[in-house]
Amino acid sequence: MDPYSRVLQRVLTSTSGIMSKEPELLVGKGRLYDVILRLKATEKTCIMLATTAGTIKRGTLSLFFEELEHAGIKVVVFDKVMPDPTVECVEEMAALYNDEECEAMVAVGGGSVIDSAKAALARVVKPHRSIAKLKGILNVRHPIPDLYAVPTTAGTGSEATAAAVITDTVDGVHYKYAISDPFLIPRYAVLDPELTVSLSPDMTATSGFDALTHAVEAYTNLYASARVKQMSLAAVKLIFENLEQAWEHGDDREARENMLRGSYYAGVAFTNNFVGYVHAVAHAIGGIYDLPHGRTVAILLPYVMEQYGSTIHGKLAELAAAAGLVPAEQEMPEEEAAKLFLTEIRRMENAMGIPDKVEQLETKDYPEIIKRAIAEANPTYPVPVIWKKKDFQMLLDKVKPSEGDDR
Repeated sequence: MDPYSRVLQRVLTSTSGIMSKEPELLVGKGRLYDVILRLKATEKTCIMLATTAGTIKRGTLSLFFEELEHAGIKVVVFDKVMPDPTVECVEEMAALYNDEECEAMVAVGGGSVIDSAKAALARVVKPHRSIAKLKGILNVRHPIPDLYAVPTTAGTGSEATAAAVITDTVDGVHYKYAISDPFLIPRYAVLDPELTVSLSPDMTATSGFDALTHAVEAYTNLYASARVKQMSLAAVKLIFENLEQAWEHGDDREARENMLRGSYYAGVAFTNNFVGYVHAVAHAIGGIYDLPHGRTVAILLPYVMEQYGSTIHGKLAELAAAAGLVPAEQEMPEEEAAKLFLTEIRRMENAMGIPDKVEQLETKDYPEIIKRAIAEANPTYPVPVIWKKKDFQMLLDKVKPSEGDDR
């Protein structure tokens, strides 16, 4: 154990719990339109709406735009957000926001849209600091304009979090890093299931496992507060009860709303107690191979939890109970319950077509992946066990396809 790291982690988790506020929640069918009421109540006359070109093309927001016009609110649309938002995208969004003298931001989309909106607003209030200088923890330190986060996926939890993950390119090499500050937490989180019913089965699955990973890592990390535990357990329960239903029956509004709630709760949990090595390694692998984040964390999750060993058997057993895998009247050894929890995760992933290996992974990239993962996680993340380079190598060996493996 590294005593310095543990002291720092305890301070950071305690500070985040004190400083973090939670967004005002608007939950249910049609709650997107309540955003207009809030904008009028706060006398906003010009807003930016950040989204993707696909969302605009599908006409998802056509009626919303009409209602904004009727309310006399000017809308500046930024629809250039792509998966894994880049520094260039963020800078262009911030410049347009300033040029048009916008007064608030409505971000409609997945984590990429909401994260890029957070980062752009950070640049709005910190005009003399580059994105690279804002990365890390507590480098914004200034309230951002009102942000209405409207997720169209149930996974990233970005509508609840203090973090924005951005992709940067330095000398032709891609890096993913986070800007983390309580001031980035949106003022409103709008959980409208109507905006997620068209989500593809694949995106439903991978985003759902991203949310599950947030909850599991926050819960198994050290120093979890009562609030973190409450939110993590609630998220795990909702995800286990609803993910496969939402994946198989995309138009089930109840399952979609429950997944949105689960994703939000998981977001609250990891905002207050961080993530762990699943995310640190996934960010490194995703940056190098340009892989979807949700799929990568889904693959890594059971392997990392297994490698932590007996240190977290008790916590995994508690998560198994929350997931409904252990009947309340039945006593089960912690190790057995922990294994049951991870076995069920693998069963769900297999049923939804998620592989158990990172097909692109190459041994030659191990040093760079390990370097990036350590730089992200240590000493900030209060992981159950602090790993050394050999531990990361052991993990990568497990998720790398063996020769002749056709998966």
